[in-house]
Amino acid sequence: MSQIFLVVGAPAVGKSTTAHALAARFEKSIHIPVDDLRNMVVSGLALPGEWNARLVEQLQLARASAVHTALAYREAGFVVAIDDFWDPNSRLEEYGLLLQEPEVYKILLYPGQRVAEERNQKRSGPSEISAYIAGGIREVYAHLPADAAFLQRRGWQVIDTTEISVEQTVDEILSAG
Repeated sequence: MSQIFLVVGAPAVGKSTTAHALAARFEKSIHIPVDDLRNMVVSGLALPGEWNARLVEQLQLARASAVHTALAYREAGFVVAIDDFWDPNSRLEEYGLLLQEPEVYKILLYPGQRVAEERNQKRSGPSEISAYIAGGIREVYAHLPADAAFLQRRGWQVIDTTEISVEQTVDEILSAG
């Protein structure tokens, strides 16, 4: 049975880059960025920041689609790497069924907050998008110390990526599996 990796963390910590690099290590793989599923909404996209029923519904739909897609591709023999942001509101309960499956690996990327903020600035520069992402970083990091401990108790691999490269992060993920 092929593996499924769920890579989560705060905005701008390298989730997509890591998940893509992880998937690239396998002969047959797919990377599923949940943000891409959400961005398929043409009209009425609800963005994190103001948590309301419309946003929750869209997050649930995107995550359910990611789970469905992951299971279908795994059935076809693909290794799957999903990336999503750590959601302190739902604690990613939408992945409950997926997390009960065998060969599913759960990873929280957890560099220092300052590193996440620096990566955001480097990636986005001074802009509205950068300011928006900075707000998301602050919100997630307000919960992350307690949430990281919560996840570790539930078998998640928590990786401090403050001083390691993407390739080293992928090596660490694979050495634990």
